Amino acid sequence: MEFGKVAVMMGGKSAEREVSLKSGAAVLAALRAGGVDAHAFDPAERPLHALESEGFRRAFIALHGRGGEDGALQGALDLMGLPYTGSGVLASALAMDKWRSKLVWQASGLPVPDSVVLDAASDFAAVEASLGLPLFVKPANEGSSIGISKVKAAGGLRAAFELAARYDSCVLAERFLGGGEYTVGIVGDRALPAIHIVPATEFYDYEAKYERDDTEYRIPCGLGEDREDAMRDLALRAYRVLGGRGWGRIDLLLDGAGAMYCLEANMSPGMTDHSLVPMAARAAGISFQQLVLELLAGAAHG
Repeated sequence: MEFGKVAVMMGGKSAEREVSLKSGAAVLAALRAGGVDAHAFDPAERPLHALESEGFRRAFIALHGRGGEDGALQGALDLMGLPYTGSGVLASALAMDKWRSKLVWQASGLPVPDSVVLDAASDFAAVEASLGLPLFVKPANEGSSIGISKVKAAGGLRAAFELAARYDSCVLAERFLGGGEYTVGIVGDRALPAIHIVPATEFYDYEAKYERDDTEYRIPCGLGEDREDAMRDLALRAYRVLGGRGWGRIDLLLDGAGAMYCLEANMSPGMTDHSLVPMAARAAGISFQQLVLELLAGAAHG
């Protein structure tokens, strides 16, 4: 397929800039190796209108965080009529907002962990009592585990809230579910093999995601064929309810009894050497280069 001149959107101004630069570099190299006329484009350094004036015909979005996967860039590209990889404005915005995506899932009958929205006036002791300890606190609109804390001791919620509030005005406290963390990548209309994530750290934080080599990624995930099929089906339902398009990733948790819960959605997943969608694609027999070319071929707008 002839793609024309392709912009690999990478970098940006979010707290996930460094991760995005790594994702973009990997995508750029794979596209060029596949014969695509691909070029790095960092919107933190160049105006978006240069996409039009410099003759770009498609965009591969490897931006993470605000301004890249929250619908803002998608809206600008829609106005230009420039096809891009991944979801459109609404699905991107919903997936980026962990609170509102949970509300949509709940309204659709999908299971989510109990959570409470916090502010400075919250009764932190009451929240600790209602959700139980340990619990997690996170900014609603950040990724890569930025600003997340695990509160294990009574009285620790306020400090965790104050940390998360540095990154977002909307902060969630979420019930801890101890049955394991899983993720399901989605490409086109199919769910890839599930991955069981087993961090060596306290939880799957930024360090475990990007800096350590002792995090375990188990494929097969160990659930057995029927349970994994059920998890992949749940992930597809969660993705489609949000309006996902092109590709994405749904993170899930199990509780102690083995029940499944939708945790978060990511409509612009990482593409680094530690990233989960490329890992699952490899397990399904799809090379990194095949993956990026398929995603680019599915670029759309509107």
